[in-house]
Amino acid sequence: MFEDVIKHYLDFPKPGIDFIDVLPFLQDKKAFAEAIRQIDRCCTTPNVATVEARGFLFAAPLLTLSDHVRTIVPIRKKGKLPFAEGDLAKVEIEKEYGSDQVFYRRSDLAACSVKDDVIEITLLDDLLATGGTALGIAKSLVGEVIDGRRVVVKEFVFIVELPALHGRHVLEPIAPVRSLMSLAGVE
Repeated sequence: MFEDVIKHYLDFPKPGIDFIDVLPFLQDKKAFAEAIRQIDRCCTTPNVATVEARGFLFAAPLLTLSDHVRTIVPIRKKGKLPFAEGDLAKVEIEKEYGSDQVFYRRSDLAACSVKDDVIEITLLDDLLATGGTALGIAKSLVGEVIDGRRVVVKEFVFIVELPALHGRHVLEPIAPVRSLMSLAGVE
């Protein structure tokens, strides 16, 4: 069902990349609603960390639909999050087409639900390719201790997975990986 919703853009943002666009979900109410329901079933924690901008579109509805998701931790590009001194955490990430940086606020982690002195996080993103973005974020989050509570990435959830790029193998040593759809043969 979802394979008919997404679009492919060859050689974007640079030659050799097949860009998978999930924004067409926003043009199909039925497919979007089903995607949100499936994401909710995949997320078992009360806290979801997600990367701008597409991740926000799929995480935010969980706050009203889900019985268990309570908090969204936004992860953004440089200059997009207002912050107090010492609050901002920088994450170095490696994408399939280059390196980048993203940021989250420790105060957003402090607002998360806690169980047994642990902040359990589901890391949600639109696409799993090489796993570089999720790996960088997960490593940074797992290193955090907020008010004596340690952060644990309990699972990764993606809308689309490109198995040919082996991102799952990079992430599985940290936590289980779940995807709504897998596009075999796409690189």
